[in-house]
Amino acid sequence: MTVKEVFAQLESLGDDARRKYNGKTGPDGVAGAPADKQFGVKTGDLRALAKKIKVNHELALELWKTGHMDAQMLAILIMKPKELSAKQLDAMVREARFSWVAEWLQSYIIKERSEAEKETLREKWMKDKDPWAARAGWHLTASKINKGADDLDVPALLDRIEREMPKAPPETKWTMNNTLGAIGIKHANHRKRAIAIGEKIGLYKDWPVSKGCTIPYVPTWVEAMVKGKG
Repeated sequence: MTVKEVFAQLESLGDDARRKYNGKTGPDGVAGAPADKQFGVKTGDLRALAKKIKVNHELALELWKTGHMDAQMLAILIMKPKELSAKQLDAMVREARFSWVAEWLQSYIIKERSEAEKETLREKWMKDKDPWAARAGWHLTASKINKGADDLDVPALLDRIEREMPKAPPETKWTMNNTLGAIGIKHANHRKRAIAIGEKIGLYKDWPVSKGCTIPYVPTWVEAMVKGKG
C-alpha cells in the first residue's frame, strides 16, 4: 500500500464516537487530537489493518512523518523496532503529540530495545526539557522500579518529583506520577514519603474512575496495591 491508499483505508474506518473521544483532553490533562489529525479509527480496526498490511518498515516511516494520530499508531504496529537508529527513536519520542501514540511507542517500540540502550535513553530523557521526551524518561524510570532495579537513587527521585511535578507539563506529570506510585509500591522504606508527596501535590485526586478500578492518586493507589487490591 501507498500512504495515500492507507489514508483512504483509515478514513473509511473512522468512527464518530471514537473521533469525539480522541478529541477530548484526556484525564492525564494532555490535549486531544484535532479533527485534521485523526479519523477516529478504533484500536481493533488499526490492528486488523496492520495485520493486513504486515510488516513494512519503509511505509511505517512515511506514515509516521504525516503527524496524523491514526497513521502514527498504525506505523508503530508495522515497523521494525530494531531497525530504528537511536537518533530516529529520539526524534519519534519528541514528535509524538498524542497520549495514545506516546504509550504505544513505549509499549511496542522502546520496549524492544536493549537494556543498555534503554538506560542510555532514560538518562538522557530524564534531563530533557521537551515534555514528551521527559515523559518517556520517567516512563522508563517507573518501569525500572517496577522490575526491581536497585541502582537508582530513590531519595533523589523523590526530591525531583516533589520539586518539579506541581509545575510540570501534563505530558510529563503522567509518568512522573507513575514513578512516584512505583516507588511507594516497591520501596517500603520510602513508602511513607511517597504517599506524603502524593497527598501534598494532590495530583489525580479527582480522577474519574469506573467502579472496581484504582484511581491513580498515589496515596489511594499505593494503599490498594500494597493490600493486593489494585
